Amino acid sequence: MALQPDDLLDARGLPCPLPLLKAKQALSRLAPGQLLEIRATDAGSWRDFETFVAQSPHEMPAREERGEVYHYWIRKGASPS
Repeated sequence: MALQPDDLLDARGLPCPLPLLKAKQALSRLAPGQLLEIRATDAGSWRDFETFVAQSPHEMPAREERGEVYHYWIRKGASPS
């Protein structure tokens, strides 16, 4: 089953830390449970997104490398009250 994102962020060509910053902005516009797909070319984004998800209420159901492009799917979690 392919993941169907609610929004797509094209962060290809952006240097660290811009893919993560842009992803945080995009997630802020989504409702809890919605899925954001991010495409990035920065190799450091692999570690950045892993750390971000570990320290947030969000989930990363999948991530993969296709050639020189990294693809991440992040499901927005509920905001802490």
